[in-house]
Amino acid sequence: MRKLLAALTGLVLLCGAALAQDKVVYHIDNAAAQATKGLRNIRNHLDVAPDTTIVVVTHAEGIDFLMEGARDAKNPDIDYGALVSALKARGVRFEICEITLRNRNLKKDQFTMDAEFTPSGVVRVARLQAREGYAYLKP
Repeated sequence: MRKLLAALTGLVLLCGAALAQDKVVYHIDNAAAQATKGLRNIRNHLDVAPDTTIVVVTHAEGIDFLMEGARDAKNPDIDYGALVSALKARGVRFEICEITLRNRNLKKDQFTMDAEFTPSGVVRVARLQAREGYAYLKP
């Protein structure tokens, strides 16, 4: 009986540790105001807590920094593609709202290969928070 209790206790501790992993959704809906700051925040976040699961959900004007060849308008030396690729290599997911694509008459091939697509950015943010327990951050 003690062995069974010890095994169950160990299992509960392992499950608790798995559930304790930080999960964060970064919400970007205005690339000009949020992209550079947001990417810097994400890099710093991972430097301090490298095991954090991070999803970046973009919609409206927030998708612009994920377009192929995009650069920061205020500082053209900032190449968003390189920053996104570096964060993707660290496990960050970047998602683009397909409703925004339709509303702006944009095509998926206009965006970096490091980005994925979601039917609705707003719905995705809500589901990550409500159903999957992600913390919400908006840079």
